[in-house]
Amino acid sequence: DLKIAHCSDAACTSATITSLDTVGSVGWDTSVTAGADGLGLITYYDLTNSGLKVAHCSDPTCTSATITSLDIGGTVGWDTSVTIGADGLGLISYYDVTNTDLKVAHCSNVVCTSATITSLDTGGSVGKMSSVTVGADGLGLISYYDDTNDDLKVAHCSNVACTSATITSLDTGGTVGRDTSVTIGVDGLGLISYYDVTNFDLKILHCENSLCVPYFRRR
Repeated sequence: DLKIAHCSDAACTSATITSLDTVGSVGWDTSVTAGADGLGLITYYDLTNSGLKVAHCSDPTCTSATITSLDIGGTVGWDTSVTIGADGLGLISYYDVTNTDLKVAHCSNVVCTSATITSLDTGGSVGKMSSVTVGADGLGLISYYDDTNDDLKVAHCSNVACTSATITSLDTGGTVGRDTSVTIGVDGLGLISYYDVTNFDLKILHCENSLCVPYFRRR
C-alpha cells in the first residue's frame, strides 16, 4: 500500500497515518509536494499495473485523496519526482522503463487528473533516478542519470509544460550521476547532489547559469 504520515507536531514525534492507496501493489518510489491549494500532491509507482499514479490529498492530513493513473503505457513511473510549477500545477519527472527514456508529465489541473506527457530525453537509456525543481526563471530543472554513458545529465525545460528542454551532460568522468537530487540555491541557480560510483564519493555540482550549461554566454 501507499501510506501517508501527517505529523502531529513540528518535531513529528507522532503522526496521523493513513493507507491512502490499497489497490494492488502500489506506493513505490514516492515523491510529495504541496500544491498551490495547500494540499499534498503525491506521485508513485503502481507495480501491479506498471504505471505512474498520482494522489491529490482531499484535506491537510491527507486521510483521503483523488487517485489517478496518469501514465499506463508500458512500464512507466519509476523514480518519480514532483514539484509545483510557476503556473501552480504539478510537474513530474520519471523513468520510462519500456522505452528507456526520461519522461515528464505536466498536470492539466491542480488535482492532476490528466496531464501533458512528454518523452523529454530519448538518447539511449536515460532518466533513471531523476529529481525535479523549478528555477528562478519559473522553468523546470531536472537532474538524472544517463545509464548508457554513466553520466550525470540535466534538462532545463524550455516552457512551463516542459514539452522540450535544453539537455546537457554535466559530469562525464567515470561512472557518475546516480541518486541525483536538485534544488535551487539562494543565488537562484541549481545545486545538484549525486553519487560518484567510480570513486565511491558524494559529489556536488553548482550550476553556472539558469540553464545549467557550462560556459554559456548570451549574445
